[in-house]
Amino acid sequence: MKKEEFISLIKVNRNLIYKICVSYCKDEENRKDLEQEILLQLWKSLKSFDGRVKITTWMYRIGLNTAISFYRNENKGNVKKIQLDESIITLSIDEYNPEKDQNIILLYQFIEKLGEMDKALILLYLDDVKHKDIAEILGISESNVATKISRIKLTLKDQFKTI
Repeated sequence: MKKEEFISLIKVNRNLIYKICVSYCKDEENRKDLEQEILLQLWKSLKSFDGRVKITTWMYRIGLNTAISFYRNENKGNVKKIQLDESIITLSIDEYNPEKDQNIILLYQFIEKLGEMDKALILLYLDDVKHKDIAEILGISESNVATKISRIKLTLKDQFKTI
């Protein structure tokens, strides 16, 4: 895949990357670092994409694995700063601005408190990814996906009730 095709792929799926970054990093600077790390990992892994799964499934898998590793390193104080060439890509999420809606802000705050796996699962669910694809991305069974989503939804609903 050429650089231009990669940039196009990223632009089409930029909300996917943004949602992962927002969910795993509170701090704006760390979100930018995570965004760059995800882009770097996607670029490096592109040659291994074989088309057996949808491109978005593959991107989620790489993005979530990168975010989980980044989150763990961030909490240990081992965050690596990686600077991508600005000409490669800059994500601009103009049409997706969680600051505009207080409920979305609250939802992300509640999601932030979830464990790593639950956080990944609910992000995929909120992005309308099918249970089968979520199971494949996270390496769990479809029935486990359904059960976990139900429990997470109840937890989030309870948190909204307390406000």
